[in-house]
Amino acid sequence: MKLTSLVTSVALLGLVTVGNVAPHTFTPSIGIVASAAEGPSVQEKISLITKNKGQIGGGDQLRRFFYGDLEPLGVQPGGAGMVVNLYNKANNVTFSYCATYDVVVAVKKGRITAFPANEVK
Repeated sequence: MKLTSLVTSVALLGLVTVGNVAPHTFTPSIGIVASAAEGPSVQEKISLITKNKGQIGGGDQLRRFFYGDLEPLGVQPGGAGMVVNLYNKANNVTFSYCATYDVVVAVKKGRITAFPANEVK
């Protein structure tokens, strides 16, 4: 048997083995990534924002969860000057947001144009 035919046989066997093993190796991880991409439900997101109310970075969380779904209803005194009331029509929830400190200062069910002063201080 020639050396070149032996090397060719080993190379082909290696390619067949890798070609058969590779798809089976990565298939479970694709399922894990798909289930992780679903993330928390809308109610869990609202609860998390409510829990983190008044903490710096809460505005970033609000924008990440409801990007493009927030409608400004108005501004009112509060926070560090003025706050913006943002309404989420899909979930019927209003968030009061202070841009100076990037915090959500109030969350309430329904369309709220002005929160009570003690809630947005």
